[in-house]
Amino acid sequence: MPRPTLLAVSHGTSDVDGAHAIARFVDRIAAALPDVDVRAAFVDVQQPDVRDELPTIAGPVVIVPLLLSSGFHVHHDLHGSARERPDAVVADTMGPDARLAEVLAERLPPVLAGPVILAVAGSRDPRSSADAEDMAALLQERLSRPVSPAYLAARRPDLPTALATDPEAVVATYLLACGYFFDLAARQAHDRTIALPLLDGGPVPRELVDLIVARYEDAVMRMG
Repeated sequence: MPRPTLLAVSHGTSDVDGAHAIARFVDRIAAALPDVDVRAAFVDVQQPDVRDELPTIAGPVVIVPLLLSSGFHVHHDLHGSARERPDAVVADTMGPDARLAEVLAERLPPVLAGPVILAVAGSRDPRSSADAEDMAALLQERLSRPVSPAYLAARRPDLPTALATDPEAVVATYLLACGYFFDLAARQAHDRTIALPLLDGGPVPRELVDLIVARYEDAVMRMG
């Protein structure tokens, strides 16, 4: 009996490099699950849209958010789509998770030992800010140095305010790939050290693939 399809849903981006990074990520997920039909969809900007792709899938499906935090897209777009069919379930978001903290730590220059600002895309949904704060705590535990979140949209403190408050801090970008928010963070950071997003700067980290596989398997268990 075929295993449930894994529908990997990311935000979508018009940035060519960012789109390629997400596509490589999905390819690595598919390679790690050779007995699973792995497909990609998006909630914005790129096609196919998750609401268009979902009806093309026969049989049970696990919608896995390639999204770092909870928010509107998860609770409205993904759970809304899943409610339209009884054999679909939405897996947990990628974060917060210690595996993300490991990759974030690897992105930071090892010689620097000062405080870290975790630059988060931001959402008006309060569940998103709780996830960001938990992720900052996990990274702080991993680094043994102060980590505080700042937001690139929707919430406070914004990144310029956080940088002005802590002039010694470096910036870890809590983003999957390059695109609008990374460009914004880089502009706002000026001459500060700013780490690359999770999928940039080399091969897809094994920790991220393992995380998505775990999210899929946990969701399959919930399906019974």
